Amino acid sequence: MDTKTWDFRNINALLSANDDVQEIKRIYQQGGLIALPTETVYGLGGNAKDDDAVKAIYEAKGRPSDNPLIVHIHSMDQLADFTQNISVETITLMQHFWPGPISFIVPLKSGYLCDRVSGGLSSIAVRMPSHKVGRYILQQVDLPIAAPSANLSGRPSPTLFEHVYQDLNGRVDGIINGDQSEEGLESTVLDCTVYPFRIARPGAITKQMIEEVIPHSVEAFTDFNNEKPIAPGMKYKHYAPDTPLTIIRNFNKMPTTVQEWQNIAFIVPDNKKHLVPHNAQFISLCTDTKDLKGANHNLYTILHRLDNDTNIKHAYIYGFKDTEQSNAYMNRLMKAASQQIIEGDDL
Repeated sequence: MDTKTWDFRNINALLSANDDVQEIKRIYQQGGLIALPTETVYGLGGNAKDDDAVKAIYEAKGRPSDNPLIVHIHSMDQLADFTQNISVETITLMQHFWPGPISFIVPLKSGYLCDRVSGGLSSIAVRMPSHKVGRYILQQVDLPIAAPSANLSGRPSPTLFEHVYQDLNGRVDGIINGDQSEEGLESTVLDCTVYPFRIARPGAITKQMIEEVIPHSVEAFTDFNNEKPIAPGMKYKHYAPDTPLTIIRNFNKMPTTVQEWQNIAFIVPDNKKHLVPHNAQFISLCTDTKDLKGANHNLYTILHRLDNDTNIKHAYIYGFKDTEQSNAYMNRLMKAASQQIIEGDDL
């Protein structure tokens, strides 16, 4: 398959590219797959009404078919087509946080979306992205677009066009270049089919932020181990580079027998660089131990970098203290490192 690319890093170029936009619209309408940028990560988009298109998403990613997809919309008016019985509290949260990096699991109305998109569930996760390029494309296409992360299943999610191209060139119809994703981690997924609501996957929108809108409305995050996942990332291995990765919280417990430090990378905040063995490779995670936004933004780019650097044979990466704010970062990291961790007092 030939994969076409469009460079829309300049939003003004997109606004004047009517022929390209119409081509993208036709590809989606005809069941094709196009990766598009969002503020979280790049998504692999297909028409959520088209069973063949959704099947092709699973195949292109090598994704288990019981792992549900998030449907992306540009307007709350679209919800009436495929959802039902959404609570007043959920609507309030949607109005407050959309467009933005949060997906809501709500009751599904059958007959509009294809059955495959929900992974066989009676609910559906839905999101309205805020990325200017992704949002404009959704507006012009005017279809519900199923869009999991645009990477091979299990690999680190893509935050750059280059990440998508590396994984999916030749497997999809097109890729839209919209520059680097701002947030860098997938959206928060909030299960609104129960009350109090449950955070099925942590992200940039935290429990505290949600409860500032509706007090006492969210259970504490639990990394649910469901046999039948209700949201992406709950059951299967995710986010993992090929390079062995260990989370580190205590340099005093580091192995002392390593001879070839030049093949070891330490991914730590800038203010912890002095703790890195002088022969090892230092990779900047963020500015300091309070810079979680920077860590979130940089994480997947760094994981991709590990696999592209043949000199790195093993990597140690900084583990933040367990707080509500670090939930999203540590959730991805524990999966990427297969929960290998050197515990101890935080660095």
